[in-house]
Amino acid sequence: MAEGFPEFFDVRAFGRTIDTGFNQIVTDYGQTLEAIFLPVLKLLLAMEKILQWLPWWAVLLVLTALAYAASRRWTVALSVAVMTFCIGLIGVWDAAMATIALMVVATLLAVIIGLPIGVAMSRSKRMQSITLPVLDVMQTMPIFVYLIPFVMLFGPGKIPALLATIVFAIPPVIRLTNLGIRGVDAEIVEATRAFGASSGQILFTVQIPLALPTILAGINQTTMMALSMVVIASMIGAGGLGYQVLQGIQRLQISSGLLAGLGIVLLAIIFDRIAQSYGKRMQTSLKLEH
Repeated sequence: MAEGFPEFFDVRAFGRTIDTGFNQIVTDYGQTLEAIFLPVLKLLLAMEKILQWLPWWAVLLVLTALAYAASRRWTVALSVAVMTFCIGLIGVWDAAMATIALMVVATLLAVIIGLPIGVAMSRSKRMQSITLPVLDVMQTMPIFVYLIPFVMLFGPGKIPALLATIVFAIPPVIRLTNLGIRGVDAEIVEATRAFGASSGQILFTVQIPLALPTILAGINQTTMMALSMVVIASMIGAGGLGYQVLQGIQRLQISSGLLAGLGIVLLAIIFDRIAQSYGKRMQTSLKLEH
């Protein structure tokens, strides 16, 4: 029999220490954290109620208008309208609205948190060297691992599902914001600095506008990753289309899981079309200005 790997330290004792420490955090700060995230929960529930309260045609018109405003092309707007109509046609409208609410709030918070981190990374090599390994861990860690600490802190429900979605979805917007700003032509930056512009002015008037297509690509990827979390998040009370997929698995109902999965695919295509069309239009506009 082959000799086992030598035990250099007591892994079980280390694990018990981590568990005990986290349980103590839950005991001491659990209620405080719940109070801190209560406004976020209210925002999520309010958005979900509004989307489910609105008539289906109003949501369809809003998404169609967004698609046209992003692309300035009727073909894109029409395709979004048809796909939105199909979501209602297959009978998953209310669940889809709950999924959109979770995805929009998660993406919004991920962008609010991620953009400043990406900007800070682009302006500091030390910040970049510290943040990149953390992002690598966040992107490679199994999704289920994110759920354990959040469920321990908040219990099953929408808040742990939202936080796990943010942690899973935030790396692309951070990475591509950093990459986009670092990729701006150094000669343009130096020319702007030579005219007396401050670092802040260079950032907001030169670097961010020129990096905008890359930043929008990061936001698009973050949106898609947030949407891909809906099935996993449904296991801890997120609801929406993911819960219907989970029910299909539990009850062995192929039709239920198939229709909910199709609804997720349609939502992904809709928001991808809107985001990509806007990114392409901005890129074309910046080239023309240049």
